[in-house]
Amino acid sequence: MRPENLLVGAERLAGVANDAWQPLGLVDLDVCPADARIDALPPFPLVGFGNALHPLAPRLDAVLEAPFTAAALVRTVTRCPHAASVLVQLLRATEGLDPARALVLESMAYGLLQGSAEFAAWLADRARQSVAGSAAAGAADASAGRVIVARHDAELRLTLDRPAAHNAIDVAMRDQLHEALGVALLDPDIRSVRLDARGRSFSIGGDLAEFGTTRDPASAHLIRAQTLPATRLVECAGRLQVHVQGACVGAGVEMAAFARRVTATADAWFQLPEVGMGLIPGAGGCVSVPRRIGRQRAALLLLTGARINAATALRLGLIDAIEEGELADGAAPDSGVGLANRRAPGA
Repeated sequence: MRPENLLVGAERLAGVANDAWQPLGLVDLDVCPADARIDALPPFPLVGFGNALHPLAPRLDAVLEAPFTAAALVRTVTRCPHAASVLVQLLRATEGLDPARALVLESMAYGLLQGSAEFAAWLADRARQSVAGSAAAGAADASAGRVIVARHDAELRLTLDRPAAHNAIDVAMRDQLHEALGVALLDPDIRSVRLDARGRSFSIGGDLAEFGTTRDPASAHLIRAQTLPATRLVECAGRLQVHVQGACVGAGVEMAAFARRVTATADAWFQLPEVGMGLIPGAGGCVSVPRRIGRQRAALLLLTGARINAATALRLGLIDAIEEGELADGAAPDSGVGLANRRAPGA
């Protein structure tokens, strides 16, 4: 679909919520009158381009800015319009909402999309790739991941340790993170929590091999309520520091964005591709990312699925500094603390 076919003229804006549904609405803010108004937002994304200082701009779901492009926006949204629609409605509803409550709404919206035709199509395509032996089928290493937990005086250090799979987060790692963060919440002497990772990548996100393994969305929602690290990252946020290197994708971005301070190496890059999979971020990213960079920039990052480098992430506010970390290429000390995987997969 061509961008010009998605334009919403000024004469339609006031009643755009009553228009026929379309995947996306584009508003040219350079030609839009200053007194144009929107009585209610439509159920699809409404994105502006041009004059970002236009009085109407704050009402929109996003205003295009570099490096995000209209072509990438249209490509992703028209491929998975229902996921895009659910995303922007969720971001609108949770703006300013208590983060813990917002996480509940994110999980329910994620569960809704787990049962969608768009996600089913992505799963089917991935299964075909798997049969064909594609490298895109899943993590590079089938062995279970772990989280190394080390206590150094008042600091609790958590290190993702599945470097051969670029720290793809499987059920074992998810549950171990949740449990380790619980220790931080119970011990008032822990004044700092540091999250980092071994190997070349911080994390390429959730392990694709486990996507869709819990078929009932309601059951998956209940699993997330009990095991999602984000529910505890919210409570630890004021004392949480995260250092990122290499790939930081999906859940990796989502968890890092909760932290009080996020640093990254110069080679780090960031991406949230979930909308193109027929989903939305489900590891807390619909809550953490907007609170770091604002609702509109978060919408651009999510709706385009764009990959951004460390310099762009710093400009947007997704990270706080670019600096080389001690774990960029090395390994963290192993405290010998292991946390058992005790829960079902598939959230």
